[in-house]
Amino acid sequence: MPAFPMPNAILNPADIEAIERATVAAVAPQAIEELGGWLLAFDTGAVNRAKCAVPLRHAAPDAAVLPAIEARYADRGMPALFRIPDSPAFEAMRVALTGRGYGAGRPTLVQVAAAATVARVSSAAAVELAAAPDTSWAAVFLGAGFDPVDGASRVKALGRTPGSLYASVREDGRAIAAGVGAFGYGWASVHGMRTGQARRGEGLAGRVLAALAAAALERGVERMFLQVEAENPPALALYRRAGFATAWAYEYWQRA
Repeated sequence: MPAFPMPNAILNPADIEAIERATVAAVAPQAIEELGGWLLAFDTGAVNRAKCAVPLRHAAPDAAVLPAIEARYADRGMPALFRIPDSPAFEAMRVALTGRGYGAGRPTLVQVAAAATVARVSSAAAVELAAAPDTSWAAVFLGAGFDPVDGASRVKALGRTPGSLYASVREDGRAIAAGVGAFGYGWASVHGMRTGQARRGEGLAGRVLAALAAAALERGVERMFLQVEAENPPALALYRRAGFATAWAYEYWQRA
């Protein structure tokens, strides 16, 4: 198991469940089920959060649920994919998954912050917020330096979530940075943060982040969360400046 940073934001069980439900809702899977304290998302796209099983509690789970979850995915013609938190309570689950031929990858941090703090990370001037994505917003995900298959899948998943806000910084009508804010379960969540390859290092992502935080405050939502890969130093540095702190980490478990 990788050496994750120690969490420095403590959440209660209700917060954890709310974040997990909000995470799945924000990527709008084609179908969702619940089974034995797990949320099962089903989707044929490339976004892992939209097609994995995740526990709603961080108490020690019963590994006996694994075959039933696998069967639900098999019924839909999909391989099972598990999103497992780094909590010591899941050690037996990790052992059971290893024994069933699964391996772990893509360590990711769940981070939380106060929206009022995030709103101060940068000026939100000249950031456009729209209730629906347009082709220019989507083009940021398909530009140089991004996986076009993954980008297209994220545009599709994030673009069908009711109530989300689509943020972009534009020049001459063309989006050069983008992000999404979703609202639900008492939280505002940030997704799909992207900056065009030629425009990185100019503080554009900070402007998008600040604009989404300001929008959350306007809706009376005071807490935010996001998920960032543990091996993404530029994003981690931005989120640290914005006041985000790690609550927990997870990895995806799948069969090779």
